[in-house]
Amino acid sequence: MDVQEVRKLDTYLKRVFGNQKIRVVPRPKKDDSAEVYIGEEFIGVLFVDDEDDDRSFQFQMAILEEDLVDQG
Repeated sequence: MDVQEVRKLDTYLKRVFGNQKIRVVPRPKKDDSAEVYIGEEFIGVLFVDDEDDDRSFQFQMAILEEDLVDQG
C-alpha cells in the first residue's frame, strides 16, 4: 500500500462514516495493510486483497466482550 493509496482510503472512510477523526496510517515494515484510528484510538486494520487481479480492501475490527459491558 503506497502513500497515495493510504490517502485515498483515509478520504473514503471519512466520507462513508461521516467522521473527520478517522485516520488511516501505514504500518511499519508492512506493505499489505494499514492501521485505522479514530482520534488516538486504534480500531482496526485495512488489508489489501489482490486475489484474481482485482484489487480490493478488507477492514478488520475486533470487538472485545469487555468493551460491550455497560459502563453506566
